[in-house]
Amino acid sequence: MTNLSVNLNKVALLRNARNFGRPSVIEAALTCIKAGAQGITVHPRPDQRHIKPEDVDALAQILTVEFNIEGNPSPQFLEIVRKIKPTQCTLVPDAPDAFTSDHGWDLATDGSWLRPIIRELKDLGVRVSLFMDTDLTQIKRAKEIGSDRIELYTEPYATAFRNGNVESVFQDYQKATQKAQEIGLGVNAGHDLNLQNLEKFCTISGILEVSIGHALIADALEVGLFTAVQEYLKILSLNYGSLKYSI
Repeated sequence: MTNLSVNLNKVALLRNARNFGRPSVIEAALTCIKAGAQGITVHPRPDQRHIKPEDVDALAQILTVEFNIEGNPSPQFLEIVRKIKPTQCTLVPDAPDAFTSDHGWDLATDGSWLRPIIRELKDLGVRVSLFMDTDLTQIKRAKEIGSDRIELYTEPYATAFRNGNVESVFQDYQKATQKAQEIGLGVNAGHDLNLQNLEKFCTISGILEVSIGHALIADALEVGLFTAVQEYLKILSLNYGSLKYSI
């Protein structure tokens, strides 16, 4: 089935409101793994407002599942990735002061300088994914510059779902996924996916992984982290068997 990678940024954000290490990012990761999550995601930003470099180091020591480190490939970020060598690195085009990631790469502009970074990360044994919109031309460029996967930015889908006019937007994601698979790219997805909109999205055949943080941690405040992870896995299991690709 589609794998679930739990983004722990909001656990770290809450932890950082005090100075005694609670809640623990490490304990949260272990709970997610115990509940069945197949991956852990972190996004260490330059301002360290949530995940800090020492969190990344500590997680690398204990994780028994896929480790996905995402972020803008600044020198500081790349230093972390070179040190940790995670299973996957998702490159995201967000500014240092961005409130949250809000668009995919424009590879007509950024592809030339991203290409050697992608090559270096792959030479380190790291799978590379690029954060992308549903633009088919841009997706084709992601393959051309060497990416292994793309992560579709799903906020437009989540907004359309919430507003009740999801079908045309949903079709854009179907077409983008199909195009990526046709040219040999694996497809991940993430941003504002939740218990309400996830089931429909994952009827798209071949979504390899979803990265979910804010909504899952918000649900955990009501039902507990272990139960929240299992609720998301339950939805993903509904489409088990639709996964055709394992890139």
